[in-house]
Amino acid sequence: MAGHSYPLARTQQLSQLTGQEGRFTPAPFVTPDLDGSDAQHTLVPETTLKLPAFAKINLGLRVLGKREDSYHELRTIFQTISLHDTIEFTNDPRIVLSCDDRSLPTGPENLVCRAAEALQKRFAPNKGARIRLEKRIPAQAGLGGGASDAAVTLLALTHLWNLETNRNDLLDVASSLGADVPFFLFGGTARGSGIGNNITPLPDVDDRFLLIIKPNTNISTARAYQSLNSVSLTSTEAKTILSSSQPVEIFGSFNPEALQNDFERIVFELAPEIERAKIALMNNGAEAARLAGSGSAVFGVFDSKNAQERAIQAIALEAGWRVFPCRTVGRNDYRSAMGDLFRRWD
Repeated sequence: MAGHSYPLARTQQLSQLTGQEGRFTPAPFVTPDLDGSDAQHTLVPETTLKLPAFAKINLGLRVLGKREDSYHELRTIFQTISLHDTIEFTNDPRIVLSCDDRSLPTGPENLVCRAAEALQKRFAPNKGARIRLEKRIPAQAGLGGGASDAAVTLLALTHLWNLETNRNDLLDVASSLGADVPFFLFGGTARGSGIGNNITPLPDVDDRFLLIIKPNTNISTARAYQSLNSVSLTSTEAKTILSSSQPVEIFGSFNPEALQNDFERIVFELAPEIERAKIALMNNGAEAARLAGSGSAVFGVFDSKNAQERAIQAIALEAGWRVFPCRTVGRNDYRSAMGDLFRRWD
């Protein structure tokens, strides 16, 4: 039978950014053709699915305080971007994960396995899948790669196993896996509250070109949160403002004043290299630049592809830095890239 995978974009590789070979290893990156120009209109076989798992940035990330359950109360605006992993799912009696990045675990420590096993345990005890993960989103970067992989696994296996589930069912499973996972069942622009897992879709922001730099250092999410103190937290007055103001105007745009991230000060203290990456973006034409999530990547915002490309050529990269050109992905494009997976909820 003729095979088909969901329309994905061509994979590109950046061969040289500064004109000085040997200073760094260029990062592969993926830019989906989200306008549908590469779409193939053929039937999708029920035995195999191949899907993108998009990364995210936070257009604002405010930490309001520590809760009684020891988690932190957040207000954030999520935004999907075109950098993505690729995951292939095939029916199999067992749940088996393989990955092209040998540094990542392929057992229960991987969120993809945990997502598949959680869905299996709750809805399909006799089902399984062979899963192949092609990793492009850097780990420990604040870009939500693991969470996105987990959410796409829930969507894909629901379709592959033909499960009678609804969005709330998957949101329950997603919330049990991690605070960022529920967002990737929506995509586009959305507000996150609580610990970040209460998602409210928002109107999509204007399309923007982005440049992400992943420095040669890592800051774990746990360490970032442990380093927070009262000085780092958003004030009670700010919480009132955030809850009563129009989020698109105050908290969720690309206006530099709106791109607030309470983790920046402490992360820059822990790893000055990350701050240098942000400064490099600002010095080379970015309208704004911020830490991605709790780090360690930073993103710069550009108003045109030409401005983005000029910055790529101009930035003097330090050893080990990786660069990912990408752009924002709105909710309609996000859903389109997932093919039929959202149709049962429409």
